[in-house]
Amino acid sequence: MSDENELPAESKLTRSKERWAREGRFLTGKTSRPQQQRLPPGQHLTRDWPTLDLGVTPNISRQHWRLDIYGAVENPIFWNFAQFAGQTQTKFTSDIHCVTTWSRYDNQWEGLSTRDLLAACRPRGEARFVVLNCYDGYTTNLALEDFATEDALLAHSWSGAPLEQEHGGPVRLVVPHLYFWKSAKWLKAIEFLERDAPGYWEVRGYHNRGDPWAEQRYSGD
Repeated sequence: MSDENELPAESKLTRSKERWAREGRFLTGKTSRPQQQRLPPGQHLTRDWPTLDLGVTPNISRQHWRLDIYGAVENPIFWNFAQFAGQTQTKFTSDIHCVTTWSRYDNQWEGLSTRDLLAACRPRGEARFVVLNCYDGYTTNLALEDFATEDALLAHSWSGAPLEQEHGGPVRLVVPHLYFWKSAKWLKAIEFLERDAPGYWEVRGYHNRGDPWAEQRYSGD
């Protein structure tokens, strides 16, 4: 495993995804809204849950996992897993839409809702964005209003069982209304910022927001 402060060498998949961004691969030019069409443009359904990452799978046990929440907040938080699990827990069922064109319906999640997290850390008035930092060195950014949507949560369980390591366990973010690269795996820290700070894929040609129904796959869309 690489040093947690360094990104791993780029994998074949990473290089392919950067090429797809340059080529505009998979774009259909169509748009829709969730209330009109459950499956976003250019997506296909799968019953499997494909595994995509940067080429390294951090082995972080619940006993060693920590989550730091800091930046433009009134109450910085530093939780171990027991403290995290001791917060109000929420269950949501939602769909996954990956930018590589697969979608999976009716995923059952359990964890801490982002709205309950916001109530605990109390972002200051100038906070407008969050950056998610992960144990594999990955980062991604979200506007605060996207992070705070009703069905977004920090998930520790999927389909009634602890979230598997390959899918981001012990804890990952789930933001169902955006492409799934925004739902960072192996979550380590959340920083609240006044200004936006694009993450790993956002500086490699992918859209800064990533709305599947607007087909916001790449930065030029």
